[in-house]
Amino acid sequence: MKAVGLFSFGGPEVLQVVDRDTPHAGPGEVRIRVGAAAVNPADTVIRSGASPLRFHGPEPIIPGLDVAGTIDEIGAGPNHGFSVGDRVMAMVNPTSPSGGGYAEQVVLPGSWVVPAPAGTDDAEAATLPLNGLTALRALDQLDLATGSTLAVTGAAGAVGGFAVQLAKAAGHRVLADASSADAELVAALGADEVVPRGPGVTERFRALAPHGVDAVVDAAVIGAHLLGAIRKGGRLASVRGVTGQRAFEEAAKRQGVELFATFVHDYDGRRDKLDLLRRLADEGKLTLRVADRFPPEEAAHAHRLLEAGGVRGRLILVF
Repeated sequence: MKAVGLFSFGGPEVLQVVDRDTPHAGPGEVRIRVGAAAVNPADTVIRSGASPLRFHGPEPIIPGLDVAGTIDEIGAGPNHGFSVGDRVMAMVNPTSPSGGGYAEQVVLPGSWVVPAPAGTDDAEAATLPLNGLTALRALDQLDLATGSTLAVTGAAGAVGGFAVQLAKAAGHRVLADASSADAELVAALGADEVVPRGPGVTERFRALAPHGVDAVVDAAVIGAHLLGAIRKGGRLASVRGVTGQRAFEEAAKRQGVELFATFVHDYDGRRDKLDLLRRLADEGKLTLRVADRFPPEEAAHAHRLLEAGGVRGRLILVF
């Protein structure tokens, strides 16, 4: 089968189309004929060698954490309600021996897979698992009471956008940041108030919530500066580590703010969480944004575009 992988870490040029043995579904597993795999910042970190994750499969390393496609083989044992021909989506862990989602066929435990949202194509469905689960994990960690005030940074991005929409679906007041070019987009995602991003964003959030917001989802990884926007006893979830993490933790403790590090692989195999996202997408409460589509042979180009910044929605490899 065709896949996109790398034999050495480096820039986008290390990505190449490779031929791998076709995998087969074992007991309790399903095989997905991948129609689309999303290109995420996590993939570029894997490709560069900067990821702290350790890979256990044979070379080449196959990136990719999101797939959508059609089940074409079911292993022995429980079928988890699936039949051959069902359209599905899943989050993949590329550290597994079989590798990630940049491949024509992927084998996963059936418990990791859910139906694709109704009315979507494979590219649209592939935008949801990783970033949707990251945003959902952050909100679950914050555990806010209905009607809380939440600030979201990086709200125009994939994780930030889902955080805005999930928070609104949960009944919260949402403040968000955006550039002038993205303000209309973020408002359309449901943010109650949109402030300019960049220096001074903490003060702008505080002006809208004079007593401090209840919590922050820091998808832009701003870090310690945001503590000033949060009330004492509030919470902050960061989707990646920040520079000066220890100082950040000490400052948060002094200000009475609880910090959470959001690690999406805590939700590996959480079919209940992924199916919740599917239902919300079915209800029109989550927007699935595709920025562009590329054949596997153009994976390096997709990585360059993503690393250049400014992409709104997900870049997709179409198999």
